[in-house]
Amino acid sequence: MGKRIISRRRGSGGIYSAPSHKYKADVKYPTLDGVSGTIVEFIHDPGHTAPLMIVNFNGKKEFMLPAEGTRNGQKISIGENVGIGNILQIGSIPEGTKIFNIEGEPGDGGKFVRSGGSSATVISHAEKTIVQLPSGKFKSLNQKCRATVGIVSGGGRPEKPWVKAGKKYHAMRSKARVYPTVSGVAMNPVDHPHGGGSHQHVGKTSSLPKGAPPGRKVGHIAPKRTGKVK
Repeated sequence: MGKRIISRRRGSGGIYSAPSHKYKADVKYPTLDGVSGTIVEFIHDPGHTAPLMIVNFNGKKEFMLPAEGTRNGQKISIGENVGIGNILQIGSIPEGTKIFNIEGEPGDGGKFVRSGGSSATVISHAEKTIVQLPSGKFKSLNQKCRATVGIVSGGGRPEKPWVKAGKKYHAMRSKARVYPTVSGVAMNPVDHPHGGGSHQHVGKTSSLPKGAPPGRKVGHIAPKRTGKVK
């Protein structure tokens, strides 16, 4: 009996589970308002593309995403003034300001724009606040949702070349991403339904019904249409 194809092997457990026991913290906004804290330390977390900072709020330490330009000993305020690294409700942040770690709903701790070097822009205020995300998409949010002023630190990370395949392999493994990935047409016919042949081609229709048996169910599953959009 042959191996299962990769799309069937992927699942919970084993090499496909993220090593979350190595992650330092779950980064969320603290349930505080009108207070300020001091940055104590910056640390690396394999679960994030940006570094983390430890902020001391009156003896209570919180893990947070730092903004570019923040430093050890700097004061970080929640709900007070508009400054780099400070946390405010987006309804009180001026239009055109760069922000990150934006809440989707008030109090959820931050859901959007969290990767290193990314930022969103406050566009306008009305009943809701319009924010432009890094993708270019505009999103309407409750004005009581919180965000951090500035750009996430750790920018420029993708600009450095990997140089060696092994470095990329270990970087992908730290987040449970499969690397390298091999296309089905490059495999042997015993390994994948699209494998085999004197050159790399599918060789048969890649559209399949929903009731296709496991191991054959790769390609376009019950497509409404295929081909070039005219």
